[in-house]
Amino acid sequence: MSDVAGHIAERGDLAHLALFLWATGATGLLGFLVRELAAANRRFDAFVRELARFNRTYGGDE
Repeated sequence: MSDVAGHIAERGDLAHLALFLWATGATGLLGFLVRELAAANRRFDAFVRELARFNRTYGGDE
């Protein structure tokens, strides 16, 4: 990676290097957030299912 950065720095394309680093960081953060959102959605779904099961067992319309 340092060879690539050195080559880019020699050519004077520091703006392109900065843009690339920003884009990869933003993409990584987006992937992390999507994964965490999916996990939160699964946890919430499990909670709602357990709550519905509890209501069927102990509640209900009698």
